[in-house]
Amino acid sequence: MKTFLLARWVVMGALALATVLPATLPQPAAAQADPVAERKAGFKRMGGHLEAIKALLDNPAGLRAEAGRASDMQAFFGGLPALFPPGSDKGETRALPAVWSDRAGFEAAGAGATAAAAKLQQAMAAGDTSAAAGAFREMGGACGTCHRGYRGR
Repeated sequence: MKTFLLARWVVMGALALATVLPATLPQPAAAQADPVAERKAGFKRMGGHLEAIKALLDNPAGLRAEAGRASDMQAFFGGLPALFPPGSDKGETRALPAVWSDRAGFEAAGAGATAAAAKLQQAMAAGDTSAAAGAFREMGGACGTCHRGYRGR
């Protein structure tokens, strides 16, 4: 009987350890997301925002309600350099080597797009169609600056 109870306690202790121990062991780091896929998806989303905003400028009734699109653009472009880490120039990417060799210029282009998106968001939130149209043109210019210097065709 003592042997049975002892075996039972050993099994229960082992089960308790098996339950607690995995949580205390170091866990492998989660796989990092693919920066090329992330930036492609982000740029596709930005293009969708620009198309929707352009349509709003032609019919401004919902301009204020869609200011979140420009906020998303501002956040995306603010984090743009992080989507181009060293080594992410491999695979299916149209990024030119200048993204990494002229990092300061690339980051300045991203900052310009961020600032343009902020102006666009402010104009949209205010419902100011004229200011939004001007900010939209600035946003297009900021996109073009980056595309000309840092994106292959």
